[in-house]
Amino acid sequence: MLEPVVDTDGAPFWAHAARGELRVQACADCGEPRFPPRPCCPHCQSFASAWRRTDGRGRLWSFVVPHPPLLPDYAAHAPYNVVLVELAEAPRIRLVGNLVTEPGAPLDSFDPARLRIGARVRAVFPEGGLPQWVLERP
Repeated sequence: MLEPVVDTDGAPFWAHAARGELRVQACADCGEPRFPPRPCCPHCQSFASAWRRTDGRGRLWSFVVPHPPLLPDYAAHAPYNVVLVELAEAPRIRLVGNLVTEPGAPLDSFDPARLRIGARVRAVFPEGGLPQWVLERP
């Protein structure tokens, strides 16, 4: 499987994820959350930032089911889903991931026919810290 590319701005996101926490960067001056992480606030142009913990809850905003897989490493998992989740605590923040049946389950564990826009989900962090999503109420 692919590993995330960690840059200076995004490193804290991955460090928190490795500890099982979903945090988003926020401006330390105006408080506006932002993702992807970047050095300057797009709202007030401040360079001050903090990492705000979220409860990891959100809703399925969009999804795709790749057929055939775009990358050879994913061929054994096709078809699988790629979801876009809007965070409940920060509705302008949308994160990409996979909806699975339980933490650490394979990418193809969730039946694509069950995907529904608006479904309530929460972040889970299997070993390695790469966030995945599960249904709030299966």
